[in-house]
Amino acid sequence: MKIDLSDRARGWLMGGGGVLVILLSLYISQLRVDVASQAVLAYSMVGVVILLRFFESRVIRNNGSIEVQRLLRILILITAFFVSMRYFAWRQQETITYYDLLSFVCMLILFMAEIYGIIISFLGSFVNIQGRKREHIPLPDDPDKIPSVDIFIPSYNEPQEMLEITLLAALQVRYPADKLNVCLLDDGGTVGRRNSEDPERASSSQERYDTLKAMCERIGATYLTREKNNHAKAGNINAALEKTNGEHILILDADHVPTRDILERMVGIMINDPKMFLVQSPHFFINPDPVEKNLQTYGKMPGENEMFYGVIQEGLDFWDSSFFCGSAALIRRKYLLEVGGISGDSITEDAETAFLLHAKGYRSAYVNRPMIAGLQPETYSGFVVQRMRWAQGMVQIFMLKNPLFFKGLKPWQRLCYTSSSGFWFFPFARATFLVAPSAYLFFGLKIYDANMTEFFSYALPHLMGALIVTDFLFGRYRWALVSELYELMQSLYSLPAILEVIKSPRSPEFAVTPKGEFMDENFITSLAGPFYWLLAFNLASLTAGFIRLQVIPQDSDVILITMFWEAFNLSLMVCAIGALYELKQRRQEPRVNADIAARVIVNGKSVPATIVDMSSGGLGVRIKGSVFQKLNMNLTGQELVVRAYSAAMEAEVNLPGSVIATVHKPDDSVVIGIKVDLHELDHKRQLVALVYGDSELWVKERAARMPTCTVRETLWFLFSSGARSSAAHFRQLWIDTMAAMRRKLRGA
Repeated sequence: MKIDLSDRARGWLMGGGGVLVILLSLYISQLRVDVASQAVLAYSMVGVVILLRFFESRVIRNNGSIEVQRLLRILILITAFFVSMRYFAWRQQETITYYDLLSFVCMLILFMAEIYGIIISFLGSFVNIQGRKREHIPLPDDPDKIPSVDIFIPSYNEPQEMLEITLLAALQVRYPADKLNVCLLDDGGTVGRRNSEDPERASSSQERYDTLKAMCERIGATYLTREKNNHAKAGNINAALEKTNGEHILILDADHVPTRDILERMVGIMINDPKMFLVQSPHFFINPDPVEKNLQTYGKMPGENEMFYGVIQEGLDFWDSSFFCGSAALIRRKYLLEVGGISGDSITEDAETAFLLHAKGYRSAYVNRPMIAGLQPETYSGFVVQRMRWAQGMVQIFMLKNPLFFKGLKPWQRLCYTSSSGFWFFPFARATFLVAPSAYLFFGLKIYDANMTEFFSYALPHLMGALIVTDFLFGRYRWALVSELYELMQSLYSLPAILEVIKSPRSPEFAVTPKGEFMDENFITSLAGPFYWLLAFNLASLTAGFIRLQVIPQDSDVILITMFWEAFNLSLMVCAIGALYELKQRRQEPRVNADIAARVIVNGKSVPATIVDMSSGGLGVRIKGSVFQKLNMNLTGQELVVRAYSAAMEAEVNLPGSVIATVHKPDDSVVIGIKVDLHELDHKRQLVALVYGDSELWVKERAARMPTCTVRETLWFLFSSGARSSAAHFRQLWIDTMAAMRRKLRGA
C-alpha cells in the first residue's frame, strides 16, 4: 500500500515521536547549569544546527530522499527551538527581578513581548515544516466535464484605463468561450450613488456608470452593479452571486491582470477534488511598494510579499490551511453559498471566508505560480491604509472567531490560523522593542537584569539560532532584517488601529487601497512626524548611554548590551526615514523587463530587433546601431510597426506606434521608446496579451528579483540603501524648512 508522503510527515510530526522530542527539549531547557556549561551547550547546539543545515542542503542538491529532508528540517527546527527555550528559561528564572514597581512593570512588558515573539516563531516553524508543491493537473479532454466559470472583477473607484486592461486580459483567458463569463462588478456606479443627494457625487457616479457600461458592451464583458454599497467588496461579490450561475468563480482585483493560462492551471485541481473549495495563486506585482521605491531596492532584493506567497502559503497548503487572499483565486460556488457568500464579519473578508469553509471540512490548494500582474500602493500613506486594514481584519478574526477553539477546524488548522492571525499583533512587540532600551539608558529603569557573560551565553546563541532558522526557512525569499524594517514601517500606525479593534471588534470599516497614484516630484510623506520623534529619542538614548558609561562604569555590561540594542533600533530607523522620502513616479504605466525577438517595420523596411521592456502603453525596442542608422529614424514621432511572436497568443502581433525617445547604448545599440497606437480595440488586445498574457514571463521576473547573497551582503545593501535615502530625506527636509521660513518672513 502506497502511503502519501505528506500524510506520513504530518503523522510523524503530530504523533508521539515529535511530541516526545519537543517535551524532552522543554524539560532539559529548564535545567539550571553554570554559565560556562551553558555557553558550551548553547554554542554546540548552534553548531549542530549549522551542521544539519549543511547535510540538508547536500541531500537537496543530490535529489535525496524526501523523508530524509523532512527529518533533517524537523531536527534543525527542534534544535534551534531548544536553544531558544534555554534562553527563555534563563530569562524567567534569573532576570525577572524586582527593583521598583515601574521597573518591574516595564520588565514584564518586555518579557511578554519576547514570549509573544517566540510563540509566533514556533508557530511559523510549524507552518513551514514542509511546503507543498502542487503538480499541474490539465483540464479534461471531454468538454462536458469542464465546468463553467464566472470571472468577477470588483471595482470601486479605479480608472477606466486600468479596468479595461484587466477586462481585456480576462476575456482572453484560454477557456471554452461558452463556459466563461467575465463580469465587472462596479460599486462606483450603484443606484444609491447615482441618486445621491450630493449633486457632484451623483453626477460623477452616473458618468462612471454610463462610461463603464458602454466599455463593457464594446469589449464583450458583462457590467453589473447593485442598489447600495453595503458591506464593501464582500457585499459587491455577494450581489453578483445572485445574478450569475458559473460553477466556479475566479476573483480578480481591478488592478490584477490575469495571464491566459490562469484557469488552465487552476480548474483541473478543483475538478480533481470534489471537496476543494479554493485554489489560490500568488499576488505578483510589477511595481515597487513605497519602501522598495524610496530605498531603490526594487528588483535588487526579494519583494516584501515573496516570503508569504513563496514559502508560507506552500506551508499552509501542506497543512490544508492555505487561505483566500482576495484575488487571483478560484472558488467553488456551491460551497461559497453554504456559508452565505463572502463573509463580512471582518474587513479581511477573504481570509475569514476561507476560515469558515475550512471549518466545514472543505479543502484548499495553493498553486505557486504567478498568474496575475498587480499594482502595489505607490505612496507610504497608501501602504499604511492597506496594512492597517490587513492588521485590523486579521485581529478581528482572532477575536471574533478564535481559531484555537472554533468548531470544525482540525488541530493543525487551528495552529495555522492562530499563526496567521496572531502574527498581526506584532505592533505591540515591535513598539516594546523600540522603546525598551530607552527605558534603561534614558530613564534608568532596570528592565533586563543580566551581565555580559550571561548575555553571550544565553541571549547571543538564541539570536544566532533565530537568524539561522529564518534564513533556513525563507532563504532567498526574505533577506535578514527586512521583516523588522517593514514591521517598523507599519507599527506606528497599525498599533492604534489594533487597539481600536480590541476595544470594539466590529468597529473597523473597509478602506479601499489607493492604486495608480502618480507623483511628478519628490516629497516627504506627511506621515513622517512620529518617526522624527523616535529617531531623536534613539539618539538621545545613545547619548545617555555614553554618559552612563562614564558615570556608572560598574554597570558597563548592561549599558553596552542596551546601547548595542539601541544602535540596532537606530539603524532600522535610519532605513525607515529613508523610505519616508517619496521619490517621484517616473512612469505612469509600470514597465516590465522582456527579451522577445521582434521586427521593426519602417517605411517598408523590416529589421531585426528585441523588445527589452514593455507596458500597457508602449514598448522599449533594442536595435543594433548600424541597423538603426540605415532606418534614418532621427526624429521623434516616426511611425512604425513592431511585429513579434506572442507566446501567450501563440501567434504574431502587429503593433503600430510612434517613436517618443531614442537612447544610444555603450554597446553600439539603440533602444527606441515606442508609444503604441491603441485607438483600435484589436491593437489593445494584442498589446495586453503580449505584456500580460504569458505567466512564464512572471516566473522569470520573479526569479530575477531573488539574487543569492550572503547575510553580510544583504545587510550592507539594506543599510547602505537606507543611509543614502535618509541623507536625501534630510536634505529635502532642510530645503523645505528654509523655504517655509522664507515664506513666513515675507508674510511678516
